[in-house]
Amino acid sequence: MQLNRRTLIKKTLLSMAMATAIGSTSAYAVGYPEKEELKFGFIKLTDMAPLAIAYEKGFFEDEGLYVKLEAQANWKVLLDRVIDGQLDGAHMLAGQPIAATLGYGTKSNVITPISMDLNGNAITVSNKAWAAMKPNVPMQDGKPIHPISASALAPVVKSYKDAGKPFKMGMVFPVSTHNYELRYWLAAGGLNPGFYDPSNGDTSGTIKADVLLSVTPPPQMPATMEAGTIEGYCVGEPWNQQAVFKGIGVPVISDNSIQKNNPEKVFGLREDFYEKYPNTTVRVVKAMIRAAHWLDEQNNKNRREAVQILAKPNYVGADPEVIANSMTGTFEYEKGDKRSEPDFNVFFRYNATYPYYSDAIWYMTQMRRWGQIAEQQSDDWYKDMAKKVYRPDIYKLAVAELVKEGKFKQSEFTEVLQSDGYRGVQTDFMDGIAYDGTQPNAYINSMKIGLKAADKP
Repeated sequence: MQLNRRTLIKKTLLSMAMATAIGSTSAYAVGYPEKEELKFGFIKLTDMAPLAIAYEKGFFEDEGLYVKLEAQANWKVLLDRVIDGQLDGAHMLAGQPIAATLGYGTKSNVITPISMDLNGNAITVSNKAWAAMKPNVPMQDGKPIHPISASALAPVVKSYKDAGKPFKMGMVFPVSTHNYELRYWLAAGGLNPGFYDPSNGDTSGTIKADVLLSVTPPPQMPATMEAGTIEGYCVGEPWNQQAVFKGIGVPVISDNSIQKNNPEKVFGLREDFYEKYPNTTVRVVKAMIRAAHWLDEQNNKNRREAVQILAKPNYVGADPEVIANSMTGTFEYEKGDKRSEPDFNVFFRYNATYPYYSDAIWYMTQMRRWGQIAEQQSDDWYKDMAKKVYRPDIYKLAVAELVKEGKFKQSEFTEVLQSDGYRGVQTDFMDGIAYDGTQPNAYINSMKIGLKAADKP
């Protein structure tokens, strides 16, 4: 009887695991996956690409994993389904595993063994807001000079306030990168995006706000802005380029200009899933590292193929031309103003897949800055929480296996294999304020707008 691909893979992996168990010199240290059939969730954004590619290119199957990928309605539903076990893991906002472990929202120990990408977001404003902002924007050769500061928006916000109207913008979730990037941009331009006060039950994030921020699921952003409910938003692709294609808005800054090569999505799963299924978890990470590498290899040569995959309705389901605008190294601002953005989406370069403790700590500094962490905490508290959630130890196991198997050279991971989990001092934020992940309180206190020390909202 002829064996199918699944049976062959299973038998091969089982043989490897048995050889390891009896003391063979086999290079395969990770045993057979304890759980083969898995269901992972995602939101319809281009940065879910490592999951789609790991599935479509057979990288999951190579690990003996039979994965079902399922789009989720919004970030809350996605997280809740991971926590209650309906999903085995998911494409997550970097802040979600941290917030869940802290108990901001539903309390659950959620970890991330791999980051999914760098960059990939932008801030878009409505045509109406852009027309009012544009006279305040420096120009060169008839085109706006980028990046555009929120200081250009400040007079517009003031005019709304003088008329007794709120200026509203959207972001995708209270603990999303998008929320913190939008807040960072606004504050760097002199606008207060508002505070949270969970100790008093206020999770609106609008205390003392100049600009009112609210949650809108990513695919609904363009329609919500077109309806006039919000005057702008921060979101991932393809929903900024969709606004340009529809002629309803103008992106004013990409997140790579707010913080160069900023960490974006992660793969999240419950801590007890890893404890119960360690081999399975390592194999998932192996497949996703291979997918990330495929997306970036040879100067993004595979991106056009990736665009066609992501355009399928079961993944992102947007026009391939819209997806390609950011995935292939360009980004369109005003209609016709297409600029080179080679690192708009990064999946493997610059150690994009490595879960740095300092990335987790940066998110927590923003949570404290805006009041989601209600009390002042010690530097050691931030470091301990980062180590609880971000798991480079699992990542390094996966890398060791891939190197042993000959799929990668160890030199491709030299920096992260020697890393202590901290990127070092980062000086590439738009406002020039340096970030040192080993000194979170000093960083929080260096911000002009935001809570400091033992401040309350």
